[in-house]
Amino acid sequence: MAKCQICSKETRFGNTRSHAMNANSRTWKANIRKVRVVENGASKTISICTRCLRSGKVTRAV
Repeated sequence: MAKCQICSKETRFGNTRSHAMNANSRTWKANIRKVRVVENGASKTISICTRCLRSGKVTRAV
């Protein structure tokens, strides 16, 4: 499964409920992207969620 390497966000599991309260399994997937970032002066590729990417927790490699 995909997992954010910054905040550890990953796929969540649960149920979708109808009006009759029937339960069906479903998943909520995190919006994970592979991005080249600068870390300790070197660029590397990591998996990061878009929430961490937008909030500026990493600097993108040019």
